[in-house]
Amino acid sequence: MFDIGFSEMIVIAIVALVVIGPERLPKVARTAGHLLGRLQRYVSDVKSDINREIQLDELKKLQAEIQDSARRVEQSLTSEIEAVRQTAQAAGEALTPPVASDAVIVSATSPSATAGDPARPTLVAPAASPAEPPTRPA
Repeated sequence: MFDIGFSEMIVIAIVALVVIGPERLPKVARTAGHLLGRLQRYVSDVKSDINREIQLDELKKLQAEIQDSARRVEQSLTSEIEAVRQTAQAAGEALTPPVASDAVIVSATSPSATAGDPARPTLVAPAASPAEPPTRPA
């Protein structure tokens, strides 16, 4: 911690022995040791608090980066899904035959919708006019 050599420590001990005296020197040395221990613990606690704060800041930055990348992935997936949906809708419109103007679409909730998938509307052909004879399939 401090750059104090052995010879300097001997000089400090001799000066302390002369100034403080041989009766009070052990008590002063013990008190100085306790104070030095407290100081070292305090410095250690401050270092660990600073390290924790640094790690917390790094974790917050990492969390923000992850949230940004997740947001970008979500946006790209949403745009891709929308593009696929539009492509499928365009292909579906190209494959769907035109509906006759006199045909009736019956809703799935209608009681007259008995055939087919209940979630899809059923196309019902218009009733034959009385002037036309009914045709039979051959």
